[in-house]
Amino acid sequence: MRKLSLVVAVLVFSAALALRGSTASAPHETRSGTSAAGQLAPTPPMGWNSWDSYGTSIDENQFRANADFMAQHLKQFGWQYVVIDEGWYLVNPSAESSKEELFSLDEFGRYTPDVARFPSAANGAGFKPLADYIHSLGLKFGIHILRGIPKVAVRQNLAVADSKFHAADAADQSDLCPWNDFNFGADPRRGGQAYYDSLAKLYAGWGVDFVKVDCIASRPYKDDEVRIIGTAFQNATRMRGFNNNNEPYAIQKIAGLLSSGYQLATPP
Repeated sequence: MRKLSLVVAVLVFSAALALRGSTASAPHETRSGTSAAGQLAPTPPMGWNSWDSYGTSIDENQFRANADFMAQHLKQFGWQYVVIDEGWYLVNPSAESSKEELFSLDEFGRYTPDVARFPSAANGAGFKPLADYIHSLGLKFGIHILRGIPKVAVRQNLAVADSKFHAADAADQSDLCPWNDFNFGADPRRGGQAYYDSLAKLYAGWGVDFVKVDCIASRPYKDDEVRIIGTAFQNATRMRGFNNNNEPYAIQKIAGLLSSGYQLATPP
């Protein structure tokens, strides 16, 4: 089982870390995890995540059906985020072992949706058609990512978009997530920032509103990677959300998150 088991620590955030400020396309909001400049969000992002019901196997029809239900029955109460969890890029999500797993990537080493499960992503469209549908319901669209750079991109040494770097430059091959072996960590001293910049630009183009970043907040806490992800997402035109997958924090880590440009939203 690749998913991290949750444990209670000194402080647990079951909410998002909402970025400071707003953009022209993101007016000041006061509900469900977003915040006006200088204010804490009054609630966590309120929504639905696919993991508990579907694991890595969810497909587009199932996701749309859940979004339709939320729009019809829960949106009026402030629920608005629908999030595809881990594995949307797996070509064979039922693989028996990690050695058998196959991935969908673009030429710049970024995961892309498996078109067999998400047919609207065909022809390079990515998640934009699905995000457009979610937005048409008055909801917000989110995805899960694992921190770092796909190992397959590093082995092929694919170029990092809009930069002088390649995947092998951007990866720290000594840095591995202890419960998932898809990625290497990103090296903040070299091309890691450029790689996250390329992800943020791609996701903004798709219309992603919320990103759940996994294996970053504990075991161990990845301060430098939090910072470069924060920089990339702040520079993107649309994305505002950052979620830590409920991972436990030690109190001394909070200052590092705040100094990265995040505000904390905790349950009331």
